[in-house]
Amino acid sequence: MEDPIAESLAESQKEISVAEFFERNRQMLGFDSSARSLITCVKEGVDNSLDACEEAGYLPDLYIEITEKNDEYKVVIEDNGPGVIKKQIPKIFGKLLYGSRFHKFVQSRGQQGIGISAAVLYGQLTTGKSARIISKISPDDPAHLYEININTDTNEPEITRDEVVDWTRPHGTRIEIHLTGMYVKGRRQSIYNYLKTTGIANPHARITFVEPGEKRTVFERAVNELPPKPKEIKPHPAGIELGTLLKMMRKTESRQLNAFLKNEFTRVGKTTAQEICETANLKPQAEIKKMGRKEAKKLINAFKQVNLISPPTDCLSPMGRDRIEKGLSKEYPEAEYITATTRSASVYSGNPFIVETGIAYGIQKPEEEKIDLLRLANRVPLLYQRGGCVTTKAIKDIDWRRYELNQSGGTGIPKGPAVIMIHVASTNVPFTSESKDAIANVEQIRNEVERAVRETARNLKKYLKRQKRISQRKSKRNVIQKIIPDMAQKLQKITGKQTKNTEQVIAKINNNFLVTTNITKNQNHHTATINLENHDRTKKEIQINLPLTDQLIEAKPKPKKQISEDHITLQWNRQLSSGEKDKLKLKIKTPKNQKPNIKPQITGIPKEILTITQTGENQNDQ
Repeated sequence: MEDPIAESLAESQKEISVAEFFERNRQMLGFDSSARSLITCVKEGVDNSLDACEEAGYLPDLYIEITEKNDEYKVVIEDNGPGVIKKQIPKIFGKLLYGSRFHKFVQSRGQQGIGISAAVLYGQLTTGKSARIISKISPDDPAHLYEININTDTNEPEITRDEVVDWTRPHGTRIEIHLTGMYVKGRRQSIYNYLKTTGIANPHARITFVEPGEKRTVFERAVNELPPKPKEIKPHPAGIELGTLLKMMRKTESRQLNAFLKNEFTRVGKTTAQEICETANLKPQAEIKKMGRKEAKKLINAFKQVNLISPPTDCLSPMGRDRIEKGLSKEYPEAEYITATTRSASVYSGNPFIVETGIAYGIQKPEEEKIDLLRLANRVPLLYQRGGCVTTKAIKDIDWRRYELNQSGGTGIPKGPAVIMIHVASTNVPFTSESKDAIANVEQIRNEVERAVRETARNLKKYLKRQKRISQRKSKRNVIQKIIPDMAQKLQKITGKQTKNTEQVIAKINNNFLVTTNITKNQNHHTATINLENHDRTKKEIQINLPLTDQLIEAKPKPKKQISEDHITLQWNRQLSSGEKDKLKLKIKTPKNQKPNIKPQITGIPKEILTITQTGENQNDQ
């Protein structure tokens, strides 16, 4: 009798290592094309370096160099991080799924322990060359050099070189990987654009990039302070899935339900735990190990009904509005307007997340082209699969015509000289694949992305409408400035009377803020009166600075004084509602037969709606 087919099939079945699996499925990690493989290699090394520097409390200073020889590239990534202790170097760079962050509930760039070792494996497969690593943990310790391969059968590092070397850095790590690839320029998906966007998302980092051909670019840091260090937290009940809850119930050391809720979840105290138990119709003292799927489903429903406190944000490290604006300003210095939004924390499947957005308007880009979209997850740029990303879908669903940007049919990517940045920070970003190219279409995240983008877009709309009004006002002013003086001259000829200062008339017609300085001479001093008139429709807060080289006898109201070697500067802060008037009065003593030089400087008002004029002795000196 022949053996059953199942037995013969069983003989051919065998276990394969994770390294062998990824050797055969390299596209899953982002090594599916020559151009992309080179970008992925740089990305994984930069992610590692930034995480290491931030965890150690060092402002990142990264050096990336790419050289080409005979269709083969050498990628060098060097950092000033804490370094790696000798015994850990082979495992970190030569073993897949080896890392320190996979089990932690905290925001970080890398989590699975695959990235940099996958780059080492790809280089090994395409060139047959070992990866070269140098690392040093302090100025007093030696630098260790390793050359490493990965045994794909066992997923273990194979060391081909191990020695102590001289290295000038006091601490840090350097990795060199040889691989086949293709270096591209001028595309959205390029190493240059990846590093530029990394510089925007990490304005505390300094990145030096040397391209093939030795062209050097330095992305300088915009801030000299590290972002807040995220703290590890427990899961949050909101949005947690049934399978995850059952797993937690099996593994917990708590005996009773109320203790389990308080010990295993964040933001659940005694009162909240009691409310959850009551809502689920479960006894707080019930033994957790005797509970099953039925009780877990009741808890899931209770989590949705109870008013839970949002998860703490200290497990996340959002960029913050100020850093977003500084990052965008650093890389888009020509932008005429920059705005940003950071939302409060939300939750999906028990994972806290924060969405941030920024817009830079007025960049060097034609009006008829689509805006640039920068997608980021945990401060890491996402270059591929843009169409499959939840951030892109949210952008396309917004009617950008409501926010003063062009958009065909009210859907799709808008057009204009702008860049929109979207950052999702989470303890567990839900990517669509292992290559981490796009964020999955999770409802909670999509809703937050849309809210954040709309909030930032409203700021842009206000700015663009204001600019439109200013442009219209400027056109009106130009027309009036041509008409009024001609009318004044004709009236003067007809009546024979001197006409008033036409600038004052023009300011009133144009609804401008008018500043008129009147100077009169007295027996032993001059009197200067600075009249303020707000003809605009809104309240204005202004600062008046008046440099003065002559002797000040008296000033009303009393100003602040800044004293320099050759002059003093008087300063007033004033508030005027629409239609309101105010005045500043000064008595000034000047040398004999000299006129005082009174030229107030006004800040807080756009120059397009400000009119400054003088009457009296030095009106022709303006």
